[in-house]
Amino acid sequence: MGMMANDKIVRIGGASAAWGDSTLATPQLLAAPSIDYLVYDYLAETTMAILARQKQKHPDMGYAHDFVTGAIGEHLETIARRGVKLVANAGGLNPVACARAIERLARDAGVSLRVAAVVGDDVMAEIPALRAVGARCFETGEPLPGSVLSANAYTGAAGIARALALGAQVVVTGRCVDSAVALGPLAHEFGWAWDDFDRLAQGSLAGHIIECGAQATGGLFTDWDQVPDWDCIGYPILECAADGSFVVTKPEETGGLVSPAAVAEQILYELGDPAAYILADVICDFRNLRVETAGTERVRVSGACGRAPTNDYKVSVTYERDFQIEALQMIRGLNAQAKAKKTAEAFLARTRRMMAAKGLGDYAETRVEYLGTESMYGPHGRIKDAREVVLRIAARHPSRAALECLRKELASAGVSMGPGTRGHFGGRPEIRACIRHFATLIPKQKVKLRVLLEDRETPVEVMAPVADPAPRAPEATGVVAGPPEKPVTVPLLRLAHARSGDKGNTSNIGVIARKPEYLPWIRRALTPEAVGRYFAHLMTGNRVERHELPGLNALNFLLHDALAGGGTSSLSSDPLGKSYAQILLDFPVEIPADLAIKHGRLDA
Repeated sequence: MGMMANDKIVRIGGASAAWGDSTLATPQLLAAPSIDYLVYDYLAETTMAILARQKQKHPDMGYAHDFVTGAIGEHLETIARRGVKLVANAGGLNPVACARAIERLARDAGVSLRVAAVVGDDVMAEIPALRAVGARCFETGEPLPGSVLSANAYTGAAGIARALALGAQVVVTGRCVDSAVALGPLAHEFGWAWDDFDRLAQGSLAGHIIECGAQATGGLFTDWDQVPDWDCIGYPILECAADGSFVVTKPEETGGLVSPAAVAEQILYELGDPAAYILADVICDFRNLRVETAGTERVRVSGACGRAPTNDYKVSVTYERDFQIEALQMIRGLNAQAKAKKTAEAFLARTRRMMAAKGLGDYAETRVEYLGTESMYGPHGRIKDAREVVLRIAARHPSRAALECLRKELASAGVSMGPGTRGHFGGRPEIRACIRHFATLIPKQKVKLRVLLEDRETPVEVMAPVADPAPRAPEATGVVAGPPEKPVTVPLLRLAHARSGDKGNTSNIGVIARKPEYLPWIRRALTPEAVGRYFAHLMTGNRVERHELPGLNALNFLLHDALAGGGTSSLSSDPLGKSYAQILLDFPVEIPADLAIKHGRLDA
C-alpha cells in the first residue's frame, strides 16, 4: 500500500457496540481533544428481529431510540459547539423517523444540526421478485418464507460519504454493514476512490475494530484480570491516515487496555474466512495484518488488502414462525442437579400429556440447561453435583396455547416437586412470537440508495461491477509440530488468547498464539476434527473449518450449525457463541517439556 501525499489525521471514536451499550461512551469521547467523528453501531441480526417486532406494534418506531434520546439528546449543545460529526446505523427499519426525531430535538433545544437519512436498504418491494427467481437462504438452503416482516440490504459506505459531502453533521442509516459507519467518513475525508480496494479494506478494518466499542480496548479480553478500571473503561479512538493505516488508542485517564493482543482479538471477532471478508464495498484479505505497539496505549494496524466486491448485497430478512418461552427456576440443597433434572422431566412429561389432550401436538423443540453446573461444557464439565442450580427450560411450539400449558404449570414446582425450589425465578416467563432471520442475496442494481437531507433527495451512485476481480492469493500452510518428546499437557489458555462470535448459526473462534513458537503445537492439537469432537455436544453435525492468519500468528475456526439456530430463533442460553472461546481455552494441548520449562508458566 503506497503512501499518499496527505499528512491529515482523522480521529474517529467508537461510541456504541450494540443497542443498549453504556451511556458512558458519548460524553467520554466528546471530552477527548480533536475528535472529528463519533460512530455508532446498533444493528446486530438479533436487533433487526427486535426492531421488526417493535415496528409491528408501533409503525412510527423501528429504530434505536437510545441514539436519539441518549447519545444525541443529552449532548446536543456539545455536539453542535464542537462540530463533531456523528454517523450511526441507528435508523434500523425506519431511518427517516429516526432522523426526524433528532431534528425535533434540535429544534426544541434551539440547536442548529443538519441531519441526513440514508435510505434505500429496505427491499421489501423486491420480495415477490426474489421469490419468483427461487431465492434461498445461503446459510440453510431454505426458500423464502411465505410471510416476511422486513427485508433490508447490507449496503456499503457510499451513502454515508455522500451525506457528509452534502454537509450533514449527523448521518443516520438503516442496515448498512457495521464497518461502513467508519469507512464512510474516511472515504469522504481522504477522497478515496471506490476502486481503491486496499484503502477501502484498511478503512473497513478500522470500522471492524471499533464497531464493537470497548471490545477493542480490553472488553471481553482473554486476560481480563489485566484490564483495569472496568467502571470507567475507555472507548476506542482511531487516528487514521490517508494511506489507510491507523492507530488504535483511547481517551487519557480512562480504564481498559489497548494492546496488540486485545486489538487482535477484536479483529478475529465474528470473522469468517480471513482471506475473503465480504463487505458491500470490498472483499478484504486480513491474513497478513500487522498489529504493533506504537507507544503507551497505542497500537498501529496495517496490512489489509482488498479486492473488488461482489455484484450482490446480502439481504437480512425477518419473519415469524412458532412461539417460544424461556423459564428459570432456582433449586438449592443437596443433589440440586438431580432435583433439577427430575423437575424438568416432570414438567415436559406433564405438559406433553396436556397438549395431546387438547390436540395441540408435541413441542417443536425443547432445551433444558442446568446453569451453575457447567452444562455448556457437556462432557468436559467438572461439576458432578451442585447445591445450587438454575434450571432453565426453553421450548418452542407452533401454538401459543400449547406453551400456555407449560407457563401455567411452572409455578407448581414450588409446592409439589423438589425441596428448596423457587418457582418463577426471574419473573413469570413471557410467551413471544419467534422472529427468525433469513439471509439471501440481491443484485446491487435493484437497490436504489438516496440521501434525504432537509427537503432534498440525492441519489447515491454505487460503483459498477468489476468484470474480472483479482483472484485471492492461495491459503498459506502453517508448520505443524511433530509428536513432542517428554510431552507436558497444558490448557490452551497458557498458549493463546481467544475470542468467539456468531454469524447466523455458525460460531467463529479466533485463536492467537501468545508467542509464535507456540503456534505449531496449537496447530497440531487444534485440528478441525479435534475441535469438532470437543464441541460435538453443541453442534449439529461435525463441520469445522480452520483458516490461517499468519500476520497475527492466529487461527480462525468456523463451527457450523453450532448455535441451535442462532440469534432470536435459538433456545440456547448462548445463542451468540460468546462463551465458546472460553470453553475452547480449556482444551488440553501437548507441548515439549523443554518449551514449558523455558517459558515457566507459559504466560498464563
